[in-house]
Amino acid sequence: MPRRPIAPAPAATPAPAAAAIAAAVVAHYRQVKRDLPWRRTRDPYAIWVSEIMLQQTRVATVIPYWERWMARFPTVQALAAAPLDDVLSAWAGLGYYSRARNLHRGAREVATRWGGALPRDAAALREVPGIGAYTAGAVASIAFGERAPLVDGNVARVLARA
Repeated sequence: MPRRPIAPAPAATPAPAAAAIAAAVVAHYRQVKRDLPWRRTRDPYAIWVSEIMLQQTRVATVIPYWERWMARFPTVQALAAAPLDDVLSAWAGLGYYSRARNLHRGAREVATRWGGALPRDAAALREVPGIGAYTAGAVASIAFGERAPLVDGNVARVLARA
């Protein structure tokens, strides 16, 4: 049986082109960014909560829920100590209740394993129950300045077209 030739690996984007793309994306963000409450903080817990709430939910819907949540459970420790019924009650109306259960379970793990402080890098954040690659990258980059990738479905679709 004849062997098929191996296709060459795609060429990497040259560094100057990648830098230009990054600069264009940042410039665009600065022009169109919205003032959102979770963008006014570097608190990794607040960012984590926002990222989970924003999954499958519109920003306009999340804002009042996030503000009430942060008032009710202002820290990882407060969330970890709360009864699950209180957590689910605070989540009522957002749907996808597994997100609330995962936040609660994750907060308990962070409280016991890391003393209430979220890990500072994306790899360690992935060890927190309910935190996947995108959320880990978002928290690590926004809260701690780590250069972590943030590839959601929208980004993947754009990159697939390139």
